[in-house]
Amino acid sequence: MPRTIRILPDSVVNQIAAGEVVERPASVVKELLENALDAGARHVEVHLQGGGKRVVRVSDDGMGMGREDALLALDRHATSKIGSAEDLRGVRTFGFRGEALPSIASISRFVLETRVAAEEVGSRIRARGGTITGVEDLARAPGTTVTVENLFFNAPARGKFLKASSTEVRVVSEAVSGLALANPSVGFTLTSDERPLLELPPATDVVERIEGLWGAEVASQLLPVELREEGMELRGVIQRPDATRPGFRRSYLFVGKRPFREPSLIQAADRGYRTTIPAEHRPWLVLFLDVRPGSVDVNVHPSKAEVRFSDRARVEQLVEEGVRRALESEASSATFEVSPAPPTLRIREREKEEDPTGPEGGEVESQMALFLARRSPSDLEPSEEDGEDGGRSNADIADSGVTEAAEPPRLWQVHRAWIMAEVRDGLLLIDQHAAHERVLFEEIMRSFGDGQDAGQRLLFPLTIRLTPAEYQVVEDLQGLLLRTGFEVEGFGGDTVIVQAVPSPHPYFDAERCFREMIEELAHGSELVRSAGNQHERVAMSFACKAAVKAGQALDAREIRELFERLFATELPYHDVHGRPTTVRLSRTELERKFGR
Repeated sequence: MPRTIRILPDSVVNQIAAGEVVERPASVVKELLENALDAGARHVEVHLQGGGKRVVRVSDDGMGMGREDALLALDRHATSKIGSAEDLRGVRTFGFRGEALPSIASISRFVLETRVAAEEVGSRIRARGGTITGVEDLARAPGTTVTVENLFFNAPARGKFLKASSTEVRVVSEAVSGLALANPSVGFTLTSDERPLLELPPATDVVERIEGLWGAEVASQLLPVELREEGMELRGVIQRPDATRPGFRRSYLFVGKRPFREPSLIQAADRGYRTTIPAEHRPWLVLFLDVRPGSVDVNVHPSKAEVRFSDRARVEQLVEEGVRRALESEASSATFEVSPAPPTLRIREREKEEDPTGPEGGEVESQMALFLARRSPSDLEPSEEDGEDGGRSNADIADSGVTEAAEPPRLWQVHRAWIMAEVRDGLLLIDQHAAHERVLFEEIMRSFGDGQDAGQRLLFPLTIRLTPAEYQVVEDLQGLLLRTGFEVEGFGGDTVIVQAVPSPHPYFDAERCFREMIEELAHGSELVRSAGNQHERVAMSFACKAAVKAGQALDAREIRELFERLFATELPYHDVHGRPTTVRLSRTELERKFGR
């Protein structure tokens, strides 16, 4: 019987391996850049011709290789990264790439030029279709240059799947950008057909690198994300809610400086944004994960585009909570400044502590003390040291600005729609309707958890006729409506009787709110469709319909109370529609506008 099983020749095996590792020019660039970074390069240059289909050249100033190592690097399963199977668990470099160089060489005309600093001359190794065709001495600086010409010249069927040159260049640019974000201290240059596309000098941190990639305006829209729990750490930046837009987004995930794809973590970040941005908006994300060695498998994908976490649910929770905490900060609020200062990164421990200012933390401390400028009477009069114009430096005011004799904070209602507050470093403008929406939403969500009814019984109940769809909504949501304060009973047909209603403010129109709320819940709206569950849908709709409206005059007590309640919420800077509740105007911007 003839034999049907055979051993494939190395040339075929290399092309099979190349099919796993090399899909397009960007795959070549990624593999060569990772080798350069593992070699300690401080600057890397990438040059393309014909979108990388004609030429890909990657040059670095790393440690380089001696001739023997350079020749071994073109053998299959040759690597400097691991020595045993156990090393695969804790690879601290960009990982095992025993197929990369021979696989690339097997489907191209390949030239490797390299030199180590300890040797006077370097080596040039030429290969064609995986076969070495020449080895010679070379005078060059320490480092390595790899030139890949005519990619897929001997595999034309695969070459047909390549896109237009402009598309291939864009994909290469994304690959370079990802590795540049993970390695901000390294300089990167990308040119295409002699045209410079990226010129990134070494940066101090990822925010400066983002500024180099996409500009100062993008960098100024970012918020730091910093959270650590036992064995895991999340760092990075996310987009400020008011800067998010629908459609295109940039999202980069890294573990151990390795870029990877994981849709579930992007979804976790989006959950962290819930109720702070419109449902269709797609915030930009650059997030770095550090986990315990052995808790992530980085070799589950041939091109290392995917990883596997031993406890993915815990990682998702870390991402969601990290994003949520970032959105609690004052820096997440909208600002009048065109280019506010970009964020700085630091690590914050993840702790579960009672919040003394929270709803169950005993006496609620006045939020005014946390946000508003407070001055002693002496601060209002110039001293002899103040100069002719009586001005004082920020440092002087900071040193003497908070005393027991400080005057009460000042708040104003502007055009019966906004509240203006003097804060420590400028002014804060608050949308009274949006602010009350946030307050009511979080209060109702808490009431769903504690089981308390918030209604006041009516002396004369309301009789309301509904459509069949609206009547069904009332029946289905009767329990949740009761938690919001509406006690509703059927009265036959499509009519209901409302026995009790909430009282969120003195100007509340209970019947109008109930009708609008039930109509929205029955027929849907962008707001309720963005909710994560039925509880959120009811709370969002109620908050929107019940909140105090723009145009409603408020007295001093009501203004103060709204301000206090807003800054006692979890996310005071965003309403449930994803709009800002506040806009900041810093003192620096005020001084700039007035030419100071």
